[in-house]
Amino acid sequence: MIALIEASSYFQLASLAAMADAGLLPEADERILVLANGSQVPELTTPLDEVPGFEQLAARFDRVVDFAALTAPRRPAQFNPREDELLIFERLLRSAWDLGNEPLTLVLESIQVNPARALARIFFDSQLWIHSDGLMSYGPTRNRLPMPLRQRVIGTIHVDLVPGLQPHLLAELEPRREILEAGGLAGIFGELAQDAEFDLPSGGALVLGQYLGSLGLMDAEEEFELHLEMLNEVARRELSTVLFKAHPSASATSAARLAAAAKDMGLDFRLLNTDHLAETVISAVNPAVVISCFSTGLATAKYILGTEVHAVGTGRMLQALAPYENSNRIPLSIIHALFVQDLPVPAHAGDDGRLTELLIAVAYCMQAAQLPHLREQAESFLTAHYPEFSAHFKRRRITKLDLPPHWAHISSRRSLPSKVRGASRRVLRHGSKQFETLSKSLSRLAK
Repeated sequence: MIALIEASSYFQLASLAAMADAGLLPEADERILVLANGSQVPELTTPLDEVPGFEQLAARFDRVVDFAALTAPRRPAQFNPREDELLIFERLLRSAWDLGNEPLTLVLESIQVNPARALARIFFDSQLWIHSDGLMSYGPTRNRLPMPLRQRVIGTIHVDLVPGLQPHLLAELEPRREILEAGGLAGIFGELAQDAEFDLPSGGALVLGQYLGSLGLMDAEEEFELHLEMLNEVARRELSTVLFKAHPSASATSAARLAAAAKDMGLDFRLLNTDHLAETVISAVNPAVVISCFSTGLATAKYILGTEVHAVGTGRMLQALAPYENSNRIPLSIIHALFVQDLPVPAHAGDDGRLTELLIAVAYCMQAAQLPHLREQAESFLTAHYPEFSAHFKRRRITKLDLPPHWAHISSRRSLPSKVRGASRRVLRHGSKQFETLSKSLSRLAK
């Protein structure tokens, strides 16, 4: 048995190494790490096999193959073979990766999109495990999987980023859940930090950029204003140094503008031009606080590395995010609930269950058709807590799903049947003509 273990990001490499150390990866005679660089602009980012500490992380696997190199210049996410090409690509990959005729187990990231979905289709008789490293794993499955994939999903392996919180990913299939405890990943970050060299003072603030413009969530000016709010938070805390780790896809111009703004505030602004993970930086420099919008780095900093965090702009983003089923909604709701509304995590003392209940309601609103069994719980939560957590829900969505509270529903003529809308327009036109005739008559009488 051969296990093909796919990774598309540096953070996934670290997570998979920790999963291997913890014995969570499926049993296999040979474990092959498949690199599938998920960068939107791979020409401008460091290849996965060149990131700091790659050799250490890859040592957990028997060998490494580069799927991105095989498909270049097409990016792995663009790899989507037709049905009549699947057998051809199976032969190609088995030959290129020296797989022979061995049975396979695939350990993939998001099964809903390529290249993970393409690999699952190509190796049509393989068992499927899904690994997840970020906050999106706590959200519902984006699209219903076709039956040939659904039948082969064995389980999921996820990082316990929010202690005790159960993921909704693939919940409709009732998979086995394997959990990587926080300590396992903390050890990997510490290992990577040992060889990292940063000429930076400890005790400053670390600001994590997200490049939300690339997701279409805001324009460049709005994103600059959001980062400016983060600098204001640094100044409010009377910290003198701010370390800014820009998103790999962010432009140099935006960082330069931010540096100028920081100088005007009297802050020592230092741009972190490094391929190291944010968590490696945190482990190495021990910042006083980590500030971002809804980056997964806030959860890892708080619950894995024990660092204070602060979230900025999440309330505004909750209402701006569209469509409602956007997969960024669950990470955004989690960060807002934890670090703005101060809800306890399920594994900690004092947990009242509200975070779990909130995410059940949000997940149902996102994917009601796939999760009908969650409706009763969603109704119960919204009935009891809607005013307090209204930022997480859009009135149009709860109106459409006919969820409580009904006083928050949007009254719209669009919700009426088309015949009724047409009749109402005719009535309005007819009434308007009558009113016009009456007005003219009164004017003549007045004369």
